[in-house]
Amino acid sequence: MNDNQIAIRNLLGLAMKAGKLVLGTGPTLDAIRQEKVQVVFFPSDGGKSQAKKFQDKTQFYHVQLVQDFDRDTLSQAIGANRSVFGVSDQGFSKKIKQLLIEKERN
Repeated sequence: MNDNQIAIRNLLGLAMKAGKLVLGTGPTLDAIRQEKVQVVFFPSDGGKSQAKKFQDKTQFYHVQLVQDFDRDTLSQAIGANRSVFGVSDQGFSKKIKQLLIEKERN
C-alpha cells in the first residue's frame, strides 16, 4: 500500500469520526441521487451487479467512484463493518480526490 492509499484510509477514519460518511448500499445510492456525496467507495471484491449499479449511478450524477480497496480494508479504515459508503463533506472529498489524482500520476 502506498502513501496516498494510507492517507486516504486515515482521512476516511477521520470522516467517520466526524459523521461525514453515508454508510450502506441503500443510503449511499439515495445520497448519490440527492447529490449529497462527492466521492463513493465500493469494494474491489464487491459483487458485479452491485458494482455495475454504482458505476452507472456515479457516472450519471458525476460522482467519483473509488474501487481501489477491498472490503476488509474499507471496513478497517472506518472502524465499522461497512464497505460501501459515500463522503458527504466537501473538504474530505476534495482532499481524497487530490490524493487519488496524485496516486494516478505515480
